[in-house]
Parts: sequence; structure tokens; C-alpha cells
Amino acid sequence: MTDESDNTKHKARMQQQKAKVDQRIAAAQQDKGLLLVITGNGKGKSTSGFGTIARAVGHGYKAAVVQFVKGGWECGERDLLQQHDVEFHVMGTGFTWETQDKNTDIQAAQSAWQHSKKLLKDPSINVVLLDEITYMITYKYIDLDEVIAALTARPKDQHVVITGRACHRAIIDLADTVSEVRPVKHAFDNGIKAQQGIDW
Repeated sequence: MTDESDNTKHKARMQQQKAKVDQRIAAAQQDKGLLLVITGNGKGKSTSGFGTIARAVGHGYKAAVVQFVKGGWECGERDLLQQHDVEFHVMGTGFTWETQDKNTDIQAAQSAWQHSKKLLKDPSINVVLLDEITYMITYKYIDLDEVIAALTARPKDQHVVITGRACHRAIIDLADTVSEVRPVKHAFDNGIKAQQGIDW
């Protein structure tokens, strides 16, 4: 139990903190579609992106997802969100070290990107997740300038979430919010296989 003096000091600190937070909230008056980037070498980037989609759907917004890199294997997030009318387009070829065919990878990436561009022009879609698109830009399977142009020209109220490692600086500069996921420890590095419901 704290004494009365400690409680009085705590209350004063919290009142100061609340005043600062209230001031920042009052100053944030701009309303616009956000570009969010979740990058870095740690685990959880796609999971965070899907969490944003789930939040949007919970508010009654229309959302769509394009999964770059991912193959045809089971995906818990996709299985759940499709039940709530979230549109999915899956590149479907898997990782580049699995296909071992650059032309196939480029064609698949371009197909997924063409679908993405349609979503980025559709004002009826409130939130778009471009999951792991950063790899396609790094490998030059998709043109960076074309991505920047599509993001810039999208409907003004549309939110976009981009995930993947090594996000290009030009996209980071364009983004409104950027989070970097840092690896500290990963079960896979200790020989533990990917767990259903946790990793996929």
C-alpha cells in the first residue's frame, strides 16, 4: 500500500501526462488514408499486418490482401478472414529457393502486382495489405517507381499496409507509420519446427 504522499505525487504526474496526451490528440486533426510499413528481420511482420486487417474488418471496413512469396500451403489468417469477406490473392509460387525458376517467379510477381494495382484504384476498399511485397521490389520483379506511383495515386482515404524485410528507403520515406521488427530470439534457430496456429 502506498501512503497518501506517494499517491498525491502519482496523481500529479498522471495529470501532467494526461495533459500532454490530450494536447497531442487535439493537435492531430488531419484525416487521411495511411501507408503503414512493417519491416525488419524479426518474426511477426505479416502477423501484424493481418491484425490490422482483422481490426478494420471488426469496424465494418472492406479489406483485401495480396500475399506475395507465399505458396499454396495452409494459412490460418486467410482461412479466418475469408469467412469475413476479405478478398485474397495469393502469388502461389512459394519461396524463390523452392521454385528455382526466375522467370516463373517474375511472372507470378507481376500477376500479383497487377491485381494489387486494381485494389489500389478501388475506392470501395478501405484497407489493402500487400504482404511481403518488399522482396519483390528487392529482387526487381516489380518496378519500384510503379509501386510508388500506385501508392501515391490511390484513393485518398484508402489505408495500405506493406510488410517484408528490407523495405526500400523510398517507400519508408513515403510512409506515414514505419515499424521495424527486431529479432531477439527465434524457436526455429533452436531446431523447433513451425507450429500450427502460431507460425502459420
